[in-house]
Amino acid sequence: NRNAIGFRTNRVDQVDSYNERDLIKANFNNVGVETKLLHNYNLLNKKTVFLIGARFYSGNNSTAQGPGSNGYDADFEFQLQDYPNYGNQSSYSNPNLNYAVFSEQVIYLNNKMSITPGFRFEYIKTSSDGYYKDINTDAAGNVILNSLIQTDDIREREFFLYGLGYSFNLTDWSEFYSNYSKNYRAVTFSDINTINPSFIINPDIKDESGYTLDVGFRGNYRDLIFYDISAFSLFYNDRIGFVQREFIDGSVKNEKGNVGDANIYGQECLLNFNLKKILSLSDEYKMNYFVNCSFIKSEYVDSEENGVQGNDVEFVPKLNLKTGFQFGFNRFKSNIQYTFISRQYTDATNSINGDLSGVIGEIPEYDILDVSFSYFFNNFKFELGVNNLLDNYYFTNRASGYPGPGIIPSPNRNIYLSLEIKL
Repeated sequence: NRNAIGFRTNRVDQVDSYNERDLIKANFNNVGVETKLLHNYNLLNKKTVFLIGARFYSGNNSTAQGPGSNGYDADFEFQLQDYPNYGNQSSYSNPNLNYAVFSEQVIYLNNKMSITPGFRFEYIKTSSDGYYKDINTDAAGNVILNSLIQTDDIREREFFLYGLGYSFNLTDWSEFYSNYSKNYRAVTFSDINTINPSFIINPDIKDESGYTLDVGFRGNYRDLIFYDISAFSLFYNDRIGFVQREFIDGSVKNEKGNVGDANIYGQECLLNFNLKKILSLSDEYKMNYFVNCSFIKSEYVDSEENGVQGNDVEFVPKLNLKTGFQFGFNRFKSNIQYTFISRQYTDATNSINGDLSGVIGEIPEYDILDVSFSYFFNNFKFELGVNNLLDNYYFTNRASGYPGPGIIPSPNRNIYLSLEIKL
């Protein structure tokens, strides 16, 4: 089970009234099994690897949402006697069933070239049986509408996914590779049923689908430089995201639903330099430098929502850079890593300023510098590290649920010291 209680409104700056808190109780009863068979054999005098597997999963999850206590402790009991006008805001049983059959095979066409076809057949059945309450209050907080709405919904889908991988060894230190695969992401009723003051769910929300394509080169040149350079394209049909929608009563709310079709493409690069070998240092030394960067372009290519087509896809920074240096001498080791993430949006309309809930708005660019030092002595290891050495103020997410809504601040500069003893 998982229980969560807290003061939640649609405004992050609203002062806690010390009235009832929002309580969500969830129970999970799941069973699953997955089995695989891996077989090696020869086909036309060439080595071949064959894999086949199956998966079965059954679950019966339940969620209930209603008024909790007005204290500040971890009290996970509904307070229906104290707040009878509200009662349980929602209560659902969500049984689900999933089974799949999948297979993959590595076929070596010659000593340099191989292909890897694969497929997956999937069946998903998700159900939802329960109710939610439509509760309206006047300006004084008095309940003027309290209606119970029963829902009973079943969604069944079957789909076939497939993919193909290709590999060609150009030299003994360089490989060309390419992959194509179909993608699928199912919507769950547990996401739909929870009542959230920060946003609403579009009742017509549906599953996502798409494909992924990538090509690249990778290899290890004489243990001096390891590299992996690739380009990729990821296409979404009916991508799920947030938009701001105006309703008949004049209110504006964040709505989560299928925003449109999106394309994400770019380049990724990983380089790792063995400086010890490049500089011909003795075995007492260990020295490496690495850089890992991604240049990504994202765009909504089609959307029925106003002001979305042509926008950036949410949570996709244009630049993601990580670089670091590792140095060691005898028993001493040190690590330095620098991270830079460019700005990103959290909704499909690319809002820069946050709204009252704090759920949407820009995530500004940020950088982090981490360092650590360690020393080994017999069975002892001493380690000293500093995270966020530059003491930058930043955040990486705008939470739509607990512990939000709104910005979740990241830790400022922090120092740790550890002692490890091997017995």
